[in-house]
Amino acid sequence: MGLNDDLETLSRVPLLSLIEPEALRLLAFAAETRILRAGDILFRRGENADGGYIVVSGAIALDARDDGSPANYIARPGTLLGESALFAECSRPATAIAREPSSVMKMQRGLVHRVLGEFPHSARALHDAIAARLIAFSQELGEIRDTIDATSAEPATQASRDQASEDQAARD
Repeated sequence: MGLNDDLETLSRVPLLSLIEPEALRLLAFAAETRILRAGDILFRRGENADGGYIVVSGAIALDARDDGSPANYIARPGTLLGESALFAECSRPATAIAREPSSVMKMQRGLVHRVLGEFPHSARALHDAIAARLIAFSQELGEIRDTIDATSAEPATQASRDQASEDQAARD
């Protein structure tokens, strides 16, 4: 695959599409391509993550349980695996196994940091996009919390009504 193909692959990843063309070119130039056979393990759950992978071809199964049960998710071309690992130290939350012959591009965290340091507009665009997603996620969690709070309060409210009815009946 040539540099232009790598650029095309990276630009199809929603988060990476926010990066300036020259910055994306540097990432594409330095990215490592890895070819996997069906059954090859890309990484294991719990391993230290030093970067992210973009699925170029094939299918990568992600299994967070490591118990032989069906995979939680199948990553297809254009999927970014390990987004957090592009920016911060973390461990892999799942094992990634090629389900068929596949290829991936690896971007090392250090490379991403250097490129974003040289392209502050790209860094700002990524920051804003990730911040917006975190805000939306936080709001969704708040809505779930409110639903749980309302649901758990209902039995107590019903119990209070039942007690009030009993008290009224005792007075009558």
